[in-house]
Amino acid sequence: MTETIKSENVEILIVGAGPAGSVAAALLRQQGRRVLVIEREQFPRFSIGESLLPQSMAYLEQAGMLQAVVEAGFQFKNGAAFMRDGCYTDFDFRDKHTPGWGTTYQVQRADFDHVLAKEAERFGAEIRYRHEVLDIALGAAAEGGARVTVKAPDGAVYQVDAGFILDASGFGRILPRLLKLETPSNFPVRGAIFTHVEDGIRDKGFDRNKIRVTVHPRHCNVWFWTIPFAGGRCSQGVVAETDFLDQYQGTPTERLQAIIAEEPSLRELLSNAQWDTPARQIVGYSANVARLWGEGYALLGNAGEFLDPVFSSGVTIAFKSASLAVAALERQLNGETVDWQADYGVPLRRGVDTFRAFVESWYAGGFQKIIFHQDKQPDVRRMISAILAGYAWDQTNPLVKETPRRLAALEALCTPA
Repeated sequence: MTETIKSENVEILIVGAGPAGSVAAALLRQQGRRVLVIEREQFPRFSIGESLLPQSMAYLEQAGMLQAVVEAGFQFKNGAAFMRDGCYTDFDFRDKHTPGWGTTYQVQRADFDHVLAKEAERFGAEIRYRHEVLDIALGAAAEGGARVTVKAPDGAVYQVDAGFILDASGFGRILPRLLKLETPSNFPVRGAIFTHVEDGIRDKGFDRNKIRVTVHPRHCNVWFWTIPFAGGRCSQGVVAETDFLDQYQGTPTERLQAIIAEEPSLRELLSNAQWDTPARQIVGYSANVARLWGEGYALLGNAGEFLDPVFSSGVTIAFKSASLAVAALERQLNGETVDWQADYGVPLRRGVDTFRAFVESWYAGGFQKIIFHQDKQPDVRRMISAILAGYAWDQTNPLVKETPRRLAALEALCTPA
């Protein structure tokens, strides 16, 4: 006898309950849509990407989640600081070209993502934790949507017929893998070694309200992040091409400590740190796709594209993608004809490409010349500050409107004759 597989119908299925999925679910519930979220992990769970950008606060506000985030007690953040060869510079995100939020938070993602997921549930979204998507057959549902095969925690397999799918599966990249949408990133293969520590920082000049990015003294394409949390802890990591990281022996914690020891200011800053959490390593995280949408689906956040952690753009891009996709989906479900490329793909990539140009310039050394230059004009500083704050879609900012050309011109001005 053939075993009968249980099936059900849902208007919108979201794969992944991370930031993009939770915000999308809340926005859809505000429209009165029936939303089911399938999440492979049990929350709270560890995730990387702890330093938010102020632009993200507008999307939390739009989703009705702002109060819950504010009340969660995360570390206040108002800017970013950079250190290279003993030279220090910082940007206050409240002093920026673009109007809008100038402050945000530095968060332990396990707690932050759990707050957002619980808010999505408060709005009425159903989240099924420890359920895993096994297969997605587009066009296989009765009304032309998608048939999704899911495995429950007890091993039982069931099917969900969904009218539309939002893939917010992050680095799991469910739809890109199943539909063979993945394309090679144009970035070199880089890795990150990172952990959380009891930082013991006693330097009164250290600003806990800012992420600190420190450049390796001999390699401009190797950098460290130091992200302070509330309660005296911080996230500490290093990013480099894998050939560089592979030179170091030992456990991930020992390798991270050995690389930090090569940078005097960071070595001193963390001299009293308690390394109480084993370090982790991820490699080859940069990813791209051939397209961000298709018939019956859209890719959100890291499921579509992940650039690099250097400017902490990941969560902001995730929120932006959720906001754009839900707006387009609302119109479509109301019977309008939607051009997903014009209304979703193009506007989302516009900001992503701005971040991409800054990432490329950072690793090539050009952007470092700009931010560490002694004579920075106030208006240019405000333009840079706006982008570092996440406002990469603001076409009134010349550094957004013509990013590669303007960056090249600034680099030329900041390069000694």
